[in-house]
Amino acid sequence: MSRRNASLFDAMLDIASLLPWQASLIIAVGAYFGFHHLASAPPQALAAAGAHDLANNVGKQLLMGLSAILQYVIPFIFVLGACISFFSRRRQRALHAQVANHPSHTALGEISWQDFEVLTAEVFRRKGYRVVQRGGNAPDGGVDLELWSGMDKYLVQCKQWKSTRVGVAIVRELYGVMAAEGAVGGFVVAAGEFTADAKKFAEGQSIELVSANLMLRLIAQTNSESSPYPDEQPNCPRCGSEMVKRSATRGAMAGSMFWGCPRYPACTGTRPID
Repeated sequence: MSRRNASLFDAMLDIASLLPWQASLIIAVGAYFGFHHLASAPPQALAAAGAHDLANNVGKQLLMGLSAILQYVIPFIFVLGACISFFSRRRQRALHAQVANHPSHTALGEISWQDFEVLTAEVFRRKGYRVVQRGGNAPDGGVDLELWSGMDKYLVQCKQWKSTRVGVAIVRELYGVMAAEGAVGGFVVAAGEFTADAKKFAEGQSIELVSANLMLRLIAQTNSESSPYPDEQPNCPRCGSEMVKRSATRGAMAGSMFWGCPRYPACTGTRPID
């Protein structure tokens, strides 16, 4: 989630917390051993490796001193990010289960706007999208989620308004951002309904309006398609992303179900369903 005037530490922590927690841990381990190697390498080894083509021993010692610090700082950031990612995913699953067990407009209206964004992210993740939570500093601050299906980008605005119907201005705003960012489609997700003008404008603009009723149906659908594992879906053996159910369409296994990576075709990791 981007922040204004964020420090380098904040920016790296944002990246680490958006990655699957397993990936952040792998990066933490790799960073430790990589920087530890540079910190403990003799000067001649650094010269042989051509570390920034350092021309003198002072530069080599500077690199070694910096690596001695980074061997602890970078792993710490990514381990912290892994913890944030892990507990964030648990919170998303808990919110999804909470609303799935008590599906009603009241259930959507009683949660905070931040939790409504989290719930929406979980629904789209279970639909097979790779989700990036962009967020904002206010309940109505711009695009909230960025979705990816292969190389196709979609944008999502979440409007958890309890009494007012979402109007055409919000849909026009999303359409403008879609055009500016080259997104192929978009979604406006509401805890209520949309005006007639909003529905009319969305027609033919590659924008889907997700009302409270449709949102509840999607939650029920993704709940029934959830993992047979009691706590979580399996992770992709290639990239570590949480996998989704898919159906084979060709070959001898046509019609059978399997776990597929939500980043397909960028990632082709699969697992069988036991």
